[in-house]
Amino acid sequence: MTRDSAANGDLARRVLAGERRALAQAITLVESAHPDHRAAAEDLLAQVLPHSGRAVRLGITGVPGVGKSTFIEAFGLYLIEEGHRVAVLAVDPTSRRSRGSILGDKTRMEILSRAPAAFIRPSPAGRTLGGVARRTREAMLVCEAAGFDVILVETVGVGQSETAVADMVDMFLLLLQPGAGDELQGFKRGIMELADLIVVNKADGDLAAAAERAAAEYQGALQFLRPASRSWRPEVLKCSSLSGQGMAEIWAAVGRFRVALGEGGEGGEGGELAEKRAAQALAWMWSEVGESLMTALRGHPGVAGQVRDLEAEVRAGALAPTAAAERLLTAFFGRSVEN
Repeated sequence: MTRDSAANGDLARRVLAGERRALAQAITLVESAHPDHRAAAEDLLAQVLPHSGRAVRLGITGVPGVGKSTFIEAFGLYLIEEGHRVAVLAVDPTSRRSRGSILGDKTRMEILSRAPAAFIRPSPAGRTLGGVARRTREAMLVCEAAGFDVILVETVGVGQSETAVADMVDMFLLLLQPGAGDELQGFKRGIMELADLIVVNKADGDLAAAAERAAAEYQGALQFLRPASRSWRPEVLKCSSLSGQGMAEIWAAVGRFRVALGEGGEGGEGGELAEKRAAQALAWMWSEVGESLMTALRGHPGVAGQVRDLEAEVRAGALAPTAAAERLLTAFFGRSVEN
């Protein structure tokens, strides 16, 4: 056994024992893009994978200002009171200019972050489509192996495609706010079709009546959309993240959803949930193939030597993008590649 293998085995044992420090170290490892770290991360994942898959995976999205972090804190605290252990994987926006991210979710979820039964991990979204960090899937498995039975994945929610998060969770929750008429116009049909559950937040005080109207309008709009699941019709609920009202109803809806799709989803036979997770695993595999090929291509000496000149020609309109791509692929594979 090598020193690195022994270290990975020790880290895996500590993760399985529920050590928070080890969990943080493991997620840092799986998020790393360094080649040596990737090999270690794959070894770690192989050790913890048999202990994952038992958690409820819930994706949460919504436009900025809807109160996602406030909602997640209130929902997470409710779940902890019900005896659950909650991991929050909050994906922060990454600046296109500075490549830096805000990573402020621990600040926005101050009470939840101090709860012993909660674990909050902010990660930069990077360039990944849908505002979901590439390694969020792996971080989710590590959290499950550490004993967290509810995983909440918060997406950026800034108008990017949210398909990425919908393809890694059991249930996709769309958080909206009162003012249905204008907001329905602002939302793309696609994201409404992805939603398994719509929750109107801020349903309190002066906004209570508006929230009631908004919920009715959203429910009406759902009648014209194709459900994401063959076994479940999306529901519309209301909540107040400030008062905690509606959290029990939301969790009950999650339970009904899992029963409708086949409770468990842990590799057992039958059930749409098990089928969904199997399909997600295959999609994950091919996503990794694509990401790894792109990384290898960019690092290839023959490709790297041509990139700058080819980009300049494409930018100037002197060379078609398809022709430039063909040259790069030929340099990478050592032969012409037919489309």
